Amino acid sequence: MLAVVALGGNALLRDFQIGTIEEQEQNTFDTLENLVYLLKENYNLVITHGNGPQVGNILLRNDAGEKLYQIPQMPLDICVADSQGGIGYMVERILRNVLNKHGINKNVVSLITQVLVDKKDPAFKIPTKRIGRACSKEVADKLSAEKKWVFKEEIKSEGKFRRVVPSPKPVEIVNIEVIRGLVNEGNIVVASGGGGIPVYRDKKKNLRPVEAVIDKDYASALLASGIGADEFYILTDVPYIYLNYKKPNQQIAEFLDYNDTVKYLEQGMFGEGNMAPKINAALHFIKNGGRKSVITEATKLEDRTFGSKITMDYE
Repeated sequence: MLAVVALGGNALLRDFQIGTIEEQEQNTFDTLENLVYLLKENYNLVITHGNGPQVGNILLRNDAGEKLYQIPQMPLDICVADSQGGIGYMVERILRNVLNKHGINKNVVSLITQVLVDKKDPAFKIPTKRIGRACSKEVADKLSAEKKWVFKEEIKSEGKFRRVVPSPKPVEIVNIEVIRGLVNEGNIVVASGGGGIPVYRDKKKNLRPVEAVIDKDYASALLASGIGADEFYILTDVPYIYLNYKKPNQQIAEFLDYNDTVKYLEQGMFGEGNMAPKINAALHFIKNGGRKSVITEATKLEDRTFGSKITMDYE
């Protein structure tokens, strides 16, 4: 069996933490421990991960370096690449330690992954992806004036604002053949971190960067389909998919088929800013040949009675 496991941002850094390397390493170790049972059942694995808190911190270091030492700011694609490299290294090193603890002999390799987007994607005209830390309206207005950045108020924190950038749909995973070859040889591959580094092809077919952040789960689904994965796991901070989440009529949706999930999505039963993108990613994987998508907490992964499963109608 071949599975792609998408680690949510909370797998590496919790909301209440400040982000020390010790915190991130412990969180990573605890999360990766939950993947051991898949390896013991002879799964081949590709691991993807989020980078929201980390790339936000990189942007803050950009600002501090410019103000204090006149160090030129790096564009967003370089910041995404920086986070990919740092997190990929941490995941690879700690996963090797987890494998050593359990006596599992597997190679692990992390790849800096570029992901193609369409330069004409309408998302470039409507920034929606929140990055960096929340700030006051005064700070947001000041940065908007200085840097032409766009800010939106936080949904859960009134009076707090975060920068928003375009989030175009991923079209193609660069080096998908390399990833497929490595994982089919039995290697564990860490790829497409943070949704991948967004690039497009110009008229001469050269790769060019864009200022954007790609949705991690959708890029992971595209990768999973591209390598012919059987299963796709999205690890988040809730054990199930919920219909009407946090409303009086909230209910668990444990087993879903494709058509029912589409119906619920169209009825607005999934939160647009949290669960809906994950649902869309899971549906994309199923529609393109995947057998099963699972959305659950990392700690519940080994318990097969937990997690919401989305499958094709005929299963």
